Amino acid sequence: MNIALLGYGKMGKTIEQIAIKRGHKVVLTIDKGDTNYDITKADVAIDFSIPTVAYSNIANCIDNNVPVISGTTGWLDKYEDAVALCQEKKGAFIYASNFSLGVNIFFELNKTLAKMMSALKQYNVSMEEIHHTQKLDAPSGTAITLADGVIENHDGYKNWKLEESGEQTIPIAAKRIADVPGTHTVTYESEVDTINIEHIAHTRQGFALGAVVAAEWIVGKSGVFSMNDVLNIG
Repeated sequence: MNIALLGYGKMGKTIEQIAIKRGHKVVLTIDKGDTNYDITKADVAIDFSIPTVAYSNIANCIDNNVPVISGTTGWLDKYEDAVALCQEKKGAFIYASNFSLGVNIFFELNKTLAKMMSALKQYNVSMEEIHHTQKLDAPSGTAITLADGVIENHDGYKNWKLEESGEQTIPIAAKRIADVPGTHTVTYESEVDTINIEHIAHTRQGFALGAVVAAEWIVGKSGVFSMNDVLNIG
């Protein structure tokens, strides 16, 4: 399989290593500022770029009938436009806030716990995410997905806010610390006890492997998908 990497930072380089080990060929690497490239030489594209160029990368792939996987966060104000374009062009597209298998299991655990807690009025939920200082958006896409999972499954919460609590609001604390693994913690606290669920990423390998697996899965398909489709969850 010929792969285009749209975004060639630390994550892009890790994806390249894993893709080659799995027998694929990286035929195109695009870094910051590169806009003139031929995406059609690729069988599939994997976008881990930056928020300001993610949508144009995705649209270029869809316009040229190249399936595209995107793990870039911070651009989701244009997500529905990408979905509409994909449907119009009968393309293939997956966006995930996190491609790690462990994180996607964590997403499902978070939803299940939220359903259980919905009937127990004494627990208040909060979240914390910690990333390296190069992380451009806050809160992280993974934290937003976790918050949305609670809101969908817990009657007591309707929205989330960064560093701010309120009625029916999940407060999300976002910390940026040099050279730390990505950590996401969901906390349920009452007067009598505290329950935490937490995911800590030790390396980028899990995210990169998930992205390559998603790229393998989407080739030959048409539609807008999620990691639940790739992993057959739910």
